[in-house]
Amino acid sequence: MVFAFVASVSFLLVNVVDPFSGATASPDFAERGERFGGAEVQAFDVEGEYTIDVSKEGYVVEEKPEVKLAPASTSASSGWAPPAVTPDPGSAQAYAAGAVAARGWASTEFDCLVALWSKESGWRVNAYNASSGAYGIPQALPGSKMATAGADWETNAATQIEWGLGYVQGRYGTPCGAWAHSQDVGWY
Repeated sequence: MVFAFVASVSFLLVNVVDPFSGATASPDFAERGERFGGAEVQAFDVEGEYTIDVSKEGYVVEEKPEVKLAPASTSASSGWAPPAVTPDPGSAQAYAAGAVAARGWASTEFDCLVALWSKESGWRVNAYNASSGAYGIPQALPGSKMATAGADWETNAATQIEWGLGYVQGRYGTPCGAWAHSQDVGWY
C-alpha cells in the first residue's frame, strides 16, 4: 500500500498536467510561472481517499482520518461502533505530560508512555483494533472499561489518558514497566 501511494505521488509529480491544455507541462512552462493556470497551488483529489496540494516549492499530502467499524458480531451484539472523531495526538500528549508529572513520575516515564501509546494507537482517541476490540489511546480491551473514568470515554483524550495511566500504574507500576513488558511480549 505504501509503495502504491509513493508510486502514485511520484507519477503525479512527474506528470503535472496543465488544466487548460491537457498537455504535460514542460520544464520551461513551469519556469514561465504559468504552472497550475497561474495559481500558486493546485489540489488533486485522489479517488476521494486523500488530497495532494502541489505548489512550485513542493507538495503536501493530507489523508482523511481512517474510521474502522466494529466487526458485525461485536457491533450487532453490543450495538457499539467507534465514533467518527478527529484525533489530536499533540494535545493528547500535552495532557499526558501533565498527568504523568502530577503522579510524581520522572520525565523518563513520560518518554516510555509516548513510546508505548505511539505503538499501540498513535495517540489517536478513536484508534480501534477490529481483531481484538481494543479501543482508544491506551487500547483498552474492551474500550467500554474506560467508562469508569468518564462517560465521554469514546471521544475524550483526557478521560482515556486518566484511565490508561491508572491501568498502567495498577498493573505495571509505571509507564516504563508497561513499555518493558510490551517490548518483551509485544503487548501490555
